[in-house]
Amino acid sequence: MTWFNSLIEWLIKKRIHQIDLFRKYPHEVQNDLLEKLINAGRQTEWGRLWNYDGIRNYQDYAQKVPVQDYESLKSYIDKTREGQQNVLWNTEIRWFAKSSGTTTDKSKYIPVSFEALEECHYKAGKDMLAIYCNNYPVNSIFHGMALAMGGSGTLREVNNTELMEGDLSAILMHNLPWWAEIRRTPQLSVALMDEWESKIETMARLTLKENITSITGVPSWTLILLRKILEISGKDNINQVWPHLEAFFHGGVSFKPYRRQFDNLTPLAPLRYMETYNASEGFFSIQDDPSDEAMLLMLDYGIFYEFIPFEQFLVGELKPIPLWEVETGKNYAMVITTNGGLWRYLIGDTVMFTSRNPYKIKITGRTRHFINAFGEEVIADNVEKALSIACEKSNAVIEEYTGAPKYLGDIGKGAHEWIIEFSSPPSALDYFTEIFDNALKSVNSDYEAKRYKNMVLEPPIIHTVPKGTFYKWMKFRNKLGGQNKVPRLANDRKFVEEIFSLLKDENFIANSQQK
Repeated sequence: MTWFNSLIEWLIKKRIHQIDLFRKYPHEVQNDLLEKLINAGRQTEWGRLWNYDGIRNYQDYAQKVPVQDYESLKSYIDKTREGQQNVLWNTEIRWFAKSSGTTTDKSKYIPVSFEALEECHYKAGKDMLAIYCNNYPVNSIFHGMALAMGGSGTLREVNNTELMEGDLSAILMHNLPWWAEIRRTPQLSVALMDEWESKIETMARLTLKENITSITGVPSWTLILLRKILEISGKDNINQVWPHLEAFFHGGVSFKPYRRQFDNLTPLAPLRYMETYNASEGFFSIQDDPSDEAMLLMLDYGIFYEFIPFEQFLVGELKPIPLWEVETGKNYAMVITTNGGLWRYLIGDTVMFTSRNPYKIKITGRTRHFINAFGEEVIADNVEKALSIACEKSNAVIEEYTGAPKYLGDIGKGAHEWIIEFSSPPSALDYFTEIFDNALKSVNSDYEAKRYKNMVLEPPIIHTVPKGTFYKWMKFRNKLGGQNKVPRLANDRKFVEEIFSLLKDENFIANSQQK
């Protein structure tokens, strides 16, 4: 394997040099990229509609093309799903990433071009390894297999043209380059199984005997697999099953609520963690510094970035600014233009820049997942920080949670109501609630103002639920596995009322307690 290791080392050094270039010249790279994207879109149906021939620079683009969301692009995506080409993008589209999202119950079908596969998703996969090896020169990651937690994929034929739609992970696995396929496990037929619980069981049994050195997946679903492996093997921890496991590449949800659980599962040899930010629409950022939770915004993946200040977004002012106008410490709704034909597309995530040199971000929440019923503007990042403080001070560990506003009678006061599933509960819930409340005040001045002397908001209300409740709820919603995530915040009571309703069912409670 000496030749293979030499090849890997050469590729890593080459790519690190290229990353350093877009760190040094971020605005030039983004402007050049936008020009290429506009040129690619000129002769598409979309490009003719918005007169791309008349676009010469970013200012023209911003003036001519309005901000889009999935609903405004849906008719064009539907045409492509029916087999028409050159609608949104100028090369053939054969793949569609099915995304349930967390902002709507309807499925979304995101077109995935060859360019998006090669220049974005697979390039990011190589970059993850390049950055990892650059950070940890002494490693054994290529001496074993990579376990990937994938989704499901189903084929369908339209107009005598075979199209594939399914989770993005399924599309990626179907098209993996040889260098990734030879070290991936389990086999494709298992990785893409539709029935989630059978899939977990099968994956656990098949990978027990493998020499796993790295895992890639969403933390919540990966934990379920690891626990199933311990249950089947009878081992005390994952180090006893996979002694050479060293890295977990994670994304999809915040890692803060899960880190202690992963640490507890690997006590003999702590894992090296690397966070990534990818979605059906593209791959956006990678944690390049183990000592910094923020992620490097990857500027040469065929994606042009814009950002809407969140306070403007909340009042319907959809006026994005380019990368070179952003400020650190400010919350933005992210807008992307991609090499898959998404033009000024509002992806639904909010981010905050922690650095402009280089450009580094952290995910702060979803554009539709916040609580602002009383003007408090609480976002997921606020809650995660506050819960982390409360857990640390009360020695608790949270499995899952969700929250919503609660209106209290005719006096006009309200509160935030939380449903929390603990894997290790606090000894005193009142103490936990008080710490959480005070921590949330410390990270959100609007919440603090509304909580002043209980004038607008009463103290938070926290309900604890049996272990397995959220798993059963997600199963009830047909959202197990893949890229499905527990919605953390909502500005209405749909999710919490649904859980409360299920908790009244004795069979549901009994089944939850078994998980």
